[in-house]
Amino acid sequence: MHDDRTLVEARLRRVLDERIRPAVYPESVPLEAAVWHAPGEPVPVAEGLAADVEPVTVGTRWGAPWGTSWFRVTGTVPEAWAGRTVEAVLDLGFDENMPGFQCEGLVYRPDGTPVKGLNPRNQWVRIGAPVRGGEEVRLHVEAASNPVIMGYRPFTPTPLGDRETAGGAPQYTLTRMDLAVLDETVWHLVTDLEVLGELMAELPVDAPRRWEILRAVERALDAVDLQDVNGTAQRARSRLTDVLAAPAVPSAHRISAVGHAHIDSAWLWPLRETVRKVARTAANMTALLDDEPEFVFAMSQAQQWAWVKEHRPEVWARVKKAVADGRFVPAGGMWVESDTNMPGSEAMARQFVHGKRFFLDEFGVENDEAWLPDTFGFAAGLPQIIKAAGSKYLLTQKISWSRTNSFPHHTFRWEGIDGSRVFTHFPPVDTYNCSMRGAEIAHAVRNFKDKGAARHSLAPTGWGDGGGGTTREMVAKAARLRDLEGSATVTWETPAAFFAKAEAENPEPPVWVGELYLELHRATLTSQAATKQGNRRSEHLLREAELWAATAAVRTGFPYPYEDLDRIWKTVLLHQFHDILPGSSIAWVHREARATYARIADELNGIVDAAQRALAGEGTLPLVFNGAPHPRSGVPAGGARPAGATGRTTREDRPGGGHVLDNGLLRVAVDARGLVDSVHDVEADRETVAPGRPGNLLQLHHDLPNMWDAWDVDAFYRNTVTDLTDADEVTPGDDGASVRIARTFGGSRVTQVLSLPPGDKRLVVDTEVDWHETEKFLKLAFPLDLHADRYASETQFGHFFRPTHTNTSWEAAKFEACNHRFLHLQEPDWGVAVVNDGTYGHDVTRTVRTDGGTTTTVRVSLLRAPRFPDPETDQGVHRFRHALVPGASVGDAVREGWRINLPERRLTGAGEVAPLVTVDRDSVVVTAVKLADDGSGDVVIRFHEAHGARARATLTAAFPVAGVEVTDLLERPLADTPPPAVDEGRITVRLRPFQLTTLRLKRA
Repeated sequence: MHDDRTLVEARLRRVLDERIRPAVYPESVPLEAAVWHAPGEPVPVAEGLAADVEPVTVGTRWGAPWGTSWFRVTGTVPEAWAGRTVEAVLDLGFDENMPGFQCEGLVYRPDGTPVKGLNPRNQWVRIGAPVRGGEEVRLHVEAASNPVIMGYRPFTPTPLGDRETAGGAPQYTLTRMDLAVLDETVWHLVTDLEVLGELMAELPVDAPRRWEILRAVERALDAVDLQDVNGTAQRARSRLTDVLAAPAVPSAHRISAVGHAHIDSAWLWPLRETVRKVARTAANMTALLDDEPEFVFAMSQAQQWAWVKEHRPEVWARVKKAVADGRFVPAGGMWVESDTNMPGSEAMARQFVHGKRFFLDEFGVENDEAWLPDTFGFAAGLPQIIKAAGSKYLLTQKISWSRTNSFPHHTFRWEGIDGSRVFTHFPPVDTYNCSMRGAEIAHAVRNFKDKGAARHSLAPTGWGDGGGGTTREMVAKAARLRDLEGSATVTWETPAAFFAKAEAENPEPPVWVGELYLELHRATLTSQAATKQGNRRSEHLLREAELWAATAAVRTGFPYPYEDLDRIWKTVLLHQFHDILPGSSIAWVHREARATYARIADELNGIVDAAQRALAGEGTLPLVFNGAPHPRSGVPAGGARPAGATGRTTREDRPGGGHVLDNGLLRVAVDARGLVDSVHDVEADRETVAPGRPGNLLQLHHDLPNMWDAWDVDAFYRNTVTDLTDADEVTPGDDGASVRIARTFGGSRVTQVLSLPPGDKRLVVDTEVDWHETEKFLKLAFPLDLHADRYASETQFGHFFRPTHTNTSWEAAKFEACNHRFLHLQEPDWGVAVVNDGTYGHDVTRTVRTDGGTTTTVRVSLLRAPRFPDPETDQGVHRFRHALVPGASVGDAVREGWRINLPERRLTGAGEVAPLVTVDRDSVVVTAVKLADDGSGDVVIRFHEAHGARARATLTAAFPVAGVEVTDLLERPLADTPPPAVDEGRITVRLRPFQLTTLRLKRA
């Protein structure tokens, strides 16, 4: 037989595009349309429905950026259409290639009942099936004219990312407002041909099944009268019956399709627009559930559920019913799909506390899985947190985006720093926006790395990012792929059902230990510095507010601010979403975030001040409150007393220019350029700075990644560097015992103050940058005379090690990485820590000394200046604090990391304040002291072993304790963990390395 394959395939493409798809709606009549453009921000539904409208016609431009227009469409179903299926087709000016990234709408009936959402791949509204003829149609559309931020030429700087700079030019053209007859036979023929055509294209050319499909498609096309598609569609469908009925082979890969819409809680749109995106999507999905009995939809992010409940009660009622039916499934158990690299220990725990508690309170549902398809890598401490929250599974997709190395598993157990393991799945479909295309299904089969050991994978199915969810076309394709020869089988299932099957068939999968590092989007550790500092400061203020409020509540009856703390925690957790905290959202999002963090700081400082004043009482005794988990300057952790003497620091002029600082523990030499060429550890008689390579060196790089400007820094940025060694001034600081340095470069200015706190073994570097660069990357370098093959990086509830070398591509790819409060490098008898109060990105490299051996350079990342999606990223004044701690053990690094983030507070009072709880071992770090969330008055203490060693410690409560329970993160007793004994308030615990424990103490 002659090979006419390409001829038939080309014929299929043209006939589908030009004849069959257009015949889906064979008859239509125009609807009358009118519009009201709401001034300012979105208005309540009732106001939009009641607004005075003006006539508008197809072809009219509409929609200022970020505006809301209320369209009213009216018409009458023709009598001649009686007995047929009729839909309104409402095209607001959609580009089908941009679902979720364009204008969108939510359709209402005149009484305010939501019907469904409109988006580029979902433009229809069912009127009747069948209609009687003569029905009056009246619909209202709340249309959001969200501008396209990332178009066909992506990463182009645009002012559209903030309402304050976007202007008022109309963004869209009203394209279609019709009533139309839906020919369901033609619609099904389109789906038949798409499924078979896409499957055929993925089969080997020499496979018999491919040719069987080809001949069936050819016969179907022959059966179509191109001048009467509607009259011959059923005849064409009959030619395809046999090939669509051929069952899959027994060994076929099995895909669990989960209806999904991964909606970014903010990204190329502000938070307030996400509220509406979620409502539109939820309305769409509940409507689809009504139409498709096998379909199942899962939605994560408790915050998004809460938005629907608060802002769209009519949609919420439909959602609650669908949840009760088991088909609209709460997923993930987190408040938002957060970043997991940068949130601190308690914040990461509270993501699960607030997320799981919302689903339990609202639906009585507890999720077993963490659901994070789009998060930019996963910190090594996360498995323990997932398990401590009562969950046991993790799903993500993003690791498939890694650019250097292909991750070796799709289903595996992920082991965290304490040894906890969670069953983890990366869907091999390699997208969280699966649309059931044949290419996606075939890719999942080919790509699945666990063949032979397993045959199940998951496909999150539906338009996401900007929302929309699953479409009826996707459901129809899945129905044909349920059991089809040549394809994987597809079944709609809940996440829980998938994980149960996957774990049952592969109970001993391979194990991956340590962080799940994404070899992409590394610059998200630095972009939008103010957002990151706002997060860090909020986390520590929340710690203080809980600590002092709980202490005051137990001691003085101070009213514990349960509701305020709950609300503030949820706001902070929201802003840890994986495009807000990473700095990859539009300008509007970060402008609002800065204002939100300022409000949070004011409110939390107010709570702290009120609680501390209640504890201190009336008096004139100067008190120092220590909110850190370690004693300092004679003040116990969690207590207050007068500060003790701490020694003094001297400053001397240096011959030839520069200065020398000395506090008896460190002697620091600063040259005439403001660079540190010596940090001498007096006790160890050890030099810290690498010879010939000064510290406190600011370095400026060109920084234009190939794509994803705010997200990425590409390795070639290191090819060019400017050392900022010219100083405008190097002078004594205001206190006479520090050094002040000023530099200018480009359009920017840096002012630094170097100081040695009396009695402390640390060099503090305060840096203020008035930043006005574009596409530059600013680093602060500390070359250390230290031989280290690895270094410790703090993560949630502990630390882990990364190599300093680049032996393999896996190590070389980690050229920018994340830490929390500290980095620590060590030779067997001497180490150095670098601590910070609000930066995350860094790099560590090795260099050979001229006299042999190696030195190690730590560079902390300060600022970037990408122009997309926020063209003014980081412009303005920023303040950073870092400290270099010579002679530091890992315990010193832990302590100094807390110290720099929790400065002492001073006020006067009547006398000392004893801590509510004390711990007798430095390695056991208390991360939270609070009252139980249920209002019982029980005291909750969360702590972990922080040095990476086993520990036996005694916790002493300074109040009568009637009993103690070991609990999960949600403060529920762990049935399989016996409580420790209590002896007059003393509780002895034994911890393995990095073990996390939560105790609930009942007050007598």
